[in-house]
Amino acid sequence: MKLLTLKIYLIFIYLISSSTSYAIQQPKFKNLTVHKDPIKHKEIAFNNLYDETINLENYKNFLVIINFWATWCAPCRKEMPSLNRLQSNPNFKNLRIFPINVGREEISKSKKFYNDLKIDNLKIFIDKKNILPNELSLIGLPTTILFNKEGKEFARILGPIDFEDQKFIEWLKHFD
Repeated sequence: MKLLTLKIYLIFIYLISSSTSYAIQQPKFKNLTVHKDPIKHKEIAFNNLYDETINLENYKNFLVIINFWATWCAPCRKEMPSLNRLQSNPNFKNLRIFPINVGREEISKSKKFYNDLKIDNLKIFIDKKNILPNELSLIGLPTTILFNKEGKEFARILGPIDFEDQKFIEWLKHFD
């Protein structure tokens, strides 16, 4: 009888621990896709406001988030403040966020967008040649791509998300 009780207890512990670990691995967001096998892209490069080229290859050993947005995109406007706060979240030491405006707009519109929304932790980046949307197969805005410390895409978010959601933060901390 003691052996049967022990087996039931062990099965119960196993079931509880495995479902808890699964919940930590991936939050349940309808617009979050986590790749079973991370994707290696060829060179990913874009520009800052000083026309300097930023190459993702230089950010190995960092958790990198690239967020594609435009000033005319209402969902982008909705999510940008939480993305701004994520950059300054003290839980992350190796996080780099690159919001890239792909709207083919004057820089002044991007600056006004940041000013209106009080975006103060993020810099403005642009894809001057506007080739990244095709190379990365974007199908809408906002699109957020997450890269692991090896520089491989491990997840993608299509549409807006609350970057301050506690489940998302807890999951993301595993990659920092």
